[in-house]
Amino acid sequence: MDSLLKAIARRNFVIIGRAGMDFYPDPPGTRTEEAERFVSCLGGSSANIGVALRRHGINVALVTAVSDDAIGRFCLNQLDHYGIDRRHVRSVGGEARNSLAVVESRVEDHQSVIYRNGAADFQMTTKDIEAVDFSRFSALITTGTVLAAEPSRSATFHAFDLAKKAGLPILFDIDYRPYSWPSATVASEVYSRAGALCDVVIGNDDEFGFMAGGKEKGLAKARELVRGGAAFVVYKMGENGAITLASHAEFRTGIYPVEALKPTGAGDAFMGGLIASLADGHDLHDAVLRGSASAAMVVSRVGCAPAMPTTAQLEEFLSAHPGVKAT
Repeated sequence: MDSLLKAIARRNFVIIGRAGMDFYPDPPGTRTEEAERFVSCLGGSSANIGVALRRHGINVALVTAVSDDAIGRFCLNQLDHYGIDRRHVRSVGGEARNSLAVVESRVEDHQSVIYRNGAADFQMTTKDIEAVDFSRFSALITTGTVLAAEPSRSATFHAFDLAKKAGLPILFDIDYRPYSWPSATVASEVYSRAGALCDVVIGNDDEFGFMAGGKEKGLAKARELVRGGAAFVVYKMGENGAITLASHAEFRTGIYPVEALKPTGAGDAFMGGLIASLADGHDLHDAVLRGSASAAMVVSRVGCAPAMPTTAQLEEFLSAHPGVKAT
């Protein structure tokens, strides 16, 4: 754990995974089929985590592929806007297309429509990974989406190997999206392989249950990962809070109730808030709570990337909020 915290405190992360475009029907509350206009913003789980960290002043570089078209260039411009290093983001031609998500800012009867056919980010290769000088960074972060197809899957496992050789810890958000995978069996096998290589694993009870072969086995799977060498694992349970497991401790934390505007973006905000808080010297318990507060803030705002809070905004939220809901 000490070596992990020292690495995180160096505040210089390389993130592997997608950057995409999100569309939100406007004004908030509008159904997609009734919309007359949309608001666009940067999306994609890895890019969102990058923005979350940048909002706390942390250095971030992204490794991925985007389509060589106007949508891909939109993503590149957005990465520049948020100050994310994109020297390792490659534009790919042909039929590859960037991810597009149409997401409603509403909780009741919420609709999200995701376009991932021929996804450009799955075209990331081992050559892209070998162009990265991992010794420049203090830790690697990725999400499970990069493992759903080739050549991205092999490239990511190659990145794990190179990161470990360079002494970098690996932080992994399971982020299971069934529509991206050829089968549930393949997904379960690949996620289990990846999880065993990582120093930090974060996911919800459904995702851990999926890895374990049944939701009732999910918590045992999380404990198994800690016994196997993970510094800590966060087992999220929605409105029931989270259980954080480490070799030295296991504790439960609640959530910060808010009036949610949408259900999306919480996981990316949690990861960003948690890691940024550890980088700022907070202990693991407080960092988990601050990650939960970050998630609460994002689900109450429009968008994902633009909704990520700064350190000052997070402190203001924590000072004004009555506190976590007991679990």
